[in-house]
Amino acid sequence: MKPSELQTIFDDTLTVFWGEWLDLRARVVQIAATGLVSPLIYIIAFGLGLGSAVDQAMKPTQGNNYLEFILPGMVALSSMAISFGGTTFSICGDRLFSKTFEELLLLPIHPLALYLGKMFAGILRGVMTAGSVILVAVLFTGKFASFLNPLFLLILVLNCAVFAGIGVLVGLRVKSLESVGLYNNFLIVPMSFLGGTFFDAKTLPIYLKVIVYLLPLTYTSLGLRAAAYSPWSEFPWYVIPILLVTAIVLAFMGAKQFSNQQD
Repeated sequence: MKPSELQTIFDDTLTVFWGEWLDLRARVVQIAATGLVSPLIYIIAFGLGLGSAVDQAMKPTQGNNYLEFILPGMVALSSMAISFGGTTFSICGDRLFSKTFEELLLLPIHPLALYLGKMFAGILRGVMTAGSVILVAVLFTGKFASFLNPLFLLILVLNCAVFAGIGVLVGLRVKSLESVGLYNNFLIVPMSFLGGTFFDAKTLPIYLKVIVYLLPLTYTSLGLRAAAYSPWSEFPWYVIPILLVTAIVLAFMGAKQFSNQQD
């Protein structure tokens, strides 16, 4: 692309994102609190309830106890759910109810800018919600630096980018809110439990590893846990390019979908 075209895409992306931010800023507390409920329940039920029994039986591979082990997974889980769900329902609302999405498609804006603007709004939703979970994690563990270091935050943003991107694609394709529920039940919910949030994927049998390592949330859980508790020399650096490449592929798919979208 020429520099002038890149500048145009950048400006258009900011325009789309600003429109999303004007809607989000009035609901910051609501968004931050929405994705906190499920992780908090998991923390109490699994980390505090089941965790005491797990700690007596074995020592987790990372963290001092099972509660500390699952906290990075809860950050991954909450950011995934809100980045996907918030983005999907935002686009569905514009397409299926307010009928304002057609106006967006008629604007002289590059399809990639349309995708990026929506995706960045999804990242913002995910980071705001994950911030609430991080606050809970810091209060439970007292390990401020573990959950607020640059590597941890980088992986968090990449995770939000991946699932906000999936949310954009789903939001553009579904024909009803019931269809969104199908994607949530058959994609997001299984990934919540199979994406390494509650267990160490490295300990699984090989035939299960094949399935688990196909899920992007697995790499997020591995990366966040290592960024929180392991030295950089032991960090699985492969998780960053995997999440980054996934986000880039989704960007090209989203731009193509926007360019062919008809509502």
